[in-house]
Amino acid sequence: MSGSIESLRAMLLIRAFEDCLAARKDHGFQLLSSGEEAVAVGLSSALNDDDQLLTGGRSIGPALARGVKPEQLMAELLGKTGGVNRGRAGRGHFSDADAGFFGAHAVVAGNITIAAGVALARKLDKDPGIVAILFGDGASAAGALYETLNIAALWKLPVLFVCNNNQFSVSTAREASNAAENISDIGKVFGMWTKSVDGLDLPAVNETAQTAADYVRSGNGPAFIEFSSIRLRSHSTTARETRKRDELAALRLRCPIEREIARLQEAGTLDEATTEELRIEAADRAEAAMQFAETSPYPDPSEVLQHVV
Repeated sequence: MSGSIESLRAMLLIRAFEDCLAARKDHGFQLLSSGEEAVAVGLSSALNDDDQLLTGGRSIGPALARGVKPEQLMAELLGKTGGVNRGRAGRGHFSDADAGFFGAHAVVAGNITIAAGVALARKLDKDPGIVAILFGDGASAAGALYETLNIAALWKLPVLFVCNNNQFSVSTAREASNAAENISDIGKVFGMWTKSVDGLDLPAVNETAQTAADYVRSGNGPAFIEFSSIRLRSHSTTARETRKRDELAALRLRCPIEREIARLQEAGTLDEATTEELRIEAADRAEAAMQFAETSPYPDPSEVLQHVV
């Protein structure tokens, strides 16, 4: 199938995976990314095998898009030994460097400084890969971001800063937390290549991410992108939804997955039958991941001090 269909397949998997996880009573504390799938998939499509992606705590979608195996991810989220980190890291701290996913980081903005360290190491080692750091609008006012932007620009580190602006930091609206007209404007202060893009438009996300990644990869120093997306679920699986029903209903009409399906069908690349097949396939893959996690055991208590420094 075409690359466009493959991108849609990846978006559908993220949605089905998270729906399957959320349906479980013992899903634990999770941050889901319904409405943000185009950002995860479009950004990951622009990264090479040598690149590394770091995210904040809303990590499930980006990890799947980057190539972390659904079975291992589901097991990790449920604390099972079949997880990518044997169930020790969970949603907030798991990583799979072999898949190009250097890790989730639960502390807001805490991942940003780590990305600069990874990028510095790569530059010193003359490694051709770049580092993409994905963070939310809630981290855009954090001091760690500004300090990292400064040092990354000074040292021309191979970092691609990506703000996934889903319009809310928990329940605080974006305009109440950051004074910049566009969050990407912050990068201009440090002389970076910057752009703000509709994060619900998959082709636009991918094109912009590819251009920015190529810019960084060519040794020009860091770049800064802002993708404006939406959050179709509450902040977390334990948080009370603060938005009104009519507001949420309006947001669902802007779903990036349905938007991409409509675009592909209008272009004649996709028909209704294939669309349904892709939906079923995504649901089956999510269920298979859950079955794998179900059969994976919990860690033995005797392992509690292993890998502890």
